[in-house]
Amino acid sequence: MKKLVAARKNDCMACLQCTTACSTAFYKRDDVTVSAIQIAAKKDGEPKVMACPQCGKCAEACEAGAIKKNAKGVYTVDKKLCTGCGKCAEACPFGLMVKAEDSPYASKCIACGICVKACPMDVLEIKED
Repeated sequence: MKKLVAARKNDCMACLQCTTACSTAFYKRDDVTVSAIQIAAKKDGEPKVMACPQCGKCAEACEAGAIKKNAKGVYTVDKKLCTGCGKCAEACPFGLMVKAEDSPYASKCIACGICVKACPMDVLEIKED
């Protein structure tokens, strides 16, 4: 299975270059709310990198059958089938499914690696199990 992981999570500086790269690539704007990768704060204030673990909860919630696992184990959204209902975003236990108000469909991390290239601290990597 292919997925994005924070291999060196303790090195994260919360610079948000990863979120900028993601939102710019997929939504053409620097907007953390539409990034498929999120940087949250732990209780101690340190950054916590949150990336889709490819659990499939979004696919289970999708009544249209628009979210499917590809050959590499990555759940993807079929834009032609997505109704934009947002049930997948509600079902995501990590808050990483994106349903932007101005977008007709949902989106999520597809382990493309754009954020990996943008991270100046080499915190992120794409792993294949």
